[in-house]
Amino acid sequence: MTRERIALRPLLLSLSLTLACGAAWAADVNKGRQTYAQQCAICHGPSGTSVLPGAPNFSRGEALMRPDFTLLASVRMGKNAMPAFRGVLADRDILDVIAYLRTLH
Repeated sequence: MTRERIALRPLLLSLSLTLACGAAWAADVNKGRQTYAQQCAICHGPSGTSVLPGAPNFSRGEALMRPDFTLLASVRMGKNAMPAFRGVLADRDILDVIAYLRTLH
């Protein structure tokens, strides 16, 4: 084998594992819709159009330009008038809601 082929092996293995794990961690948009309706819609509006002043308007994609794990941390910790959801929602539930929000715009 050439040196280039040997050097590519770890990269290809890493890429394969990343793709395989990504499918296992895919978010459930339908569960996200349900959780959003129960926990979030009262302030952020049923269709993602904010009800409270200063709350992001998710129907226009506001605040959704950040990576999922950044958004997850914000929801866990709370921000401004939004309470922290750490201990209220599991990370999986929050990621489901984020996936749902991304379908609104």
